[in-house]
Amino acid sequence: MVTIQELREKIEALRDPSSGKTFKETGGIRHLGIDTENNRVVLILALENKDAPEVKQFKVHLTKLIKIDLKFSGLKLELEDLTPKEKGTVLDKEKKIRYIGIASGKGGVGKSTVTANLAVTLAKLGVKVGLIDADIYGPSIPSVMDLEIKLPKGTDDEKIIPFEKWGVQVISTAFFIENNRPLMWRGPMLHKMLQHFFYDVKWDDDIEYILIDLPPGTGDVALDIQSIIPQCEMIIVTIPHPTASQIAVKAGFGAKQLNHKILGVVENMSFFRTPETSAEVYLFGQGGGEEVAKQLGVPLLGKLELAQPRNGHHSIYGLDEYNGLVYLNIAKQILGK
Repeated sequence: MVTIQELREKIEALRDPSSGKTFKETGGIRHLGIDTENNRVVLILALENKDAPEVKQFKVHLTKLIKIDLKFSGLKLELEDLTPKEKGTVLDKEKKIRYIGIASGKGGVGKSTVTANLAVTLAKLGVKVGLIDADIYGPSIPSVMDLEIKLPKGTDDEKIIPFEKWGVQVISTAFFIENNRPLMWRGPMLHKMLQHFFYDVKWDDDIEYILIDLPPGTGDVALDIQSIIPQCEMIIVTIPHPTASQIAVKAGFGAKQLNHKILGVVENMSFFRTPETSAEVYLFGQGGGEEVAKQLGVPLLGKLELAQPRNGHHSIYGLDEYNGLVYLNIAKQILGK
């Protein structure tokens, strides 16, 4: 059985028939998945020119590779054009945005809270920040940021206008879901939503950082992030519990396999401070964050206590609080890298 990574490497080595560049060079693999039920490959490719006459022969060659050489039963193929930015036609003076994905091995470790607080803290330091809620199945950033869930407005050229809170521009799948219905999306649909977030949102021209709240684990979205923004850096969030930290290590190695640079590890819920004596109680054990950082060979950026913000908001900490100061230190480390 061919693995998804082996399949990706085979397709990356193929050449875009309209430009002669490999798909690894162009980043043209928009989405790649294996429909195991039907033993077929689901593929979205972006070409320099999908209407070029050479494309017809390329499709024949690609189908032969998938069905005869790699023994899959079928191929579901969709072709798109590369964006002007991907083609290299955007002006060189365009400011480079730094993308940072916040990832975790499992849900429930406070990844979205870490993402939102880090974005707000960067904004307090004068950085222009955008936040993409790419946790497709459990989008919680609007709740964490205390944003009303409603459909965003658009510009005359059909760009999506992000919402703004605490100096952070925010876009989330939650804004496009009716009545909190659960999403039953397959890979290609997820890919198209992510494409809209990266190419069709009217971010401010001077945006410097975009943080991405990723779904837990290493599924379709992680692969799509790699194809859309391969330069995306990563922060891994864990809690001290051994099981959570072991899964976080897997998420970190998964990011490394996709050639993402890992900036470091954040340990959430490190301890609880008792109201009576302020003694630190380690509800989930100790050492998980250090172990994840050690195995991945990256720094432990900070350890957060299990506590409610004192400023009246249930998720965002002030700089006069312990966690607020931890986030400030993490933000400064990121800006220094």
